[in-house]
Amino acid sequence: MKFPRPGRLLLLSTALVALGTGSLALAPADLPSPKGGLNILVVGIDARARVTPEERIKYHIGNHDCRCSDVMMLVHVSARNDRVSVVSLPRDSLTEFPEHRDRETGELHPPHQAKLNAAWREGGPSFAIEMVEAMTKTPVHRYLEIDFRRFMDTVNVVEGVPICTRKHLKDPATGLDLKPGTRKVHGGEALQYVRSRKADGQADFGRIKKQHHFVANTLREVRAHLYRDPDWMRWFAETLRGKAQAERAISAPELLTLAARLRNLGPERTEFATVPIKKINPLIPDVGATISWDVPYADDIFAKMRADKPLPKPKPKPQSQTPLGEYRPAGGKSLLCD
Repeated sequence: MKFPRPGRLLLLSTALVALGTGSLALAPADLPSPKGGLNILVVGIDARARVTPEERIKYHIGNHDCRCSDVMMLVHVSARNDRVSVVSLPRDSLTEFPEHRDRETGELHPPHQAKLNAAWREGGPSFAIEMVEAMTKTPVHRYLEIDFRRFMDTVNVVEGVPICTRKHLKDPATGLDLKPGTRKVHGGEALQYVRSRKADGQADFGRIKKQHHFVANTLREVRAHLYRDPDWMRWFAETLRGKAQAERAISAPELLTLAARLRNLGPERTEFATVPIKKINPLIPDVGATISWDVPYADDIFAKMRADKPLPKPKPKPQSQTPLGEYRPAGGKSLLCD
C-alpha cells in the first residue's frame, strides 16, 4: 500500500477539529484555483443526530442540540499550494445580522445584534458564509460542516489521535479526564477533548488551542504511522464529508483533489491563529455574553490572507486576555502539548 504524504490529509485533518452536514450530490464538480488562494470555511455543528443513547451518556454529549456552529475556522490554501493558514473565529464574536429570513420558519428577521455562531441556526450555511465574508472581508470558496457523529467516525477511521498534556485535564461538563502524559484518543474521547472548555480555565480560547493541537497531532500521526491506499483515502474523505446538502459544499472528490495538490506540503508549512479579541462585552439582552474583535489587528490578519501571504506575527504584548495564538508545528516530529 502507498504511504500518503501529510499534505494529502492536511485540510481533512483541519476539519477534524470541527464538530454538521454537507452535500456529495449537489457539490460542485471542480475545485477552484483562485489566483489569491483557496478559502474553505470549516464549521463544527452542535448536532447529535445518529449519536447513540449510550454514547450520549458515556461521553457527556447530552440530548439538546443548540443548532449552532460552535467551531468556525477559515482555512486558506495558498495559490502555490505551499502554505496553509488556519484562523479560528470565536463562536461568541459579536456581530450585526442584516435583515434575513429564518431558514426554518420563513420569518423575516430585522437587523439585530447576535453572536457569530447563531448565523447557522438562523439562516443556514449560506447565511453563515455571508456573515463570515462580511466580518473578514474575505471570500469563501468552499464550505465543510461536521457534526458530532461524523467527527467521531472520522477519528476512528484514522485509528485515533495522540494527545499530550503536561497537567491533569478534567472537565465535568464533557467528562474529559486526561492525566499528564501522552495517550491516543478515539471517537468519543476525542470529541470530549475538542469540546472541553472547563479543563484549563481558558474557556473557549483554551478549547480553540486544543483544537489546533488536535489538528497538528493528527498530521503527525498520519505522517508517522498510517500507510493507506487510494480506496482508504476515498473512505476517509467520504466519512468526513457526509451526504447532506449545503451551499458551496466541498465534495469528497474535491477533497481528494485538494489532497493531491498538497502532496508535497509538510506540517511545518501550516500556521494557526485565533482572531485577536479586544474586550469581553457586558451581557446583551437576548444575545448573552459576547466578545469584540481587535478590529485593526484582525483586519491585518485577513488582509494577509487575501494577499496570499503568511499571517502576521503576534503582538509582543497582548491587547487582551486572548492574544493571537499562532504557531507552526515543528516538522510534525513532536506532539504539541497542552
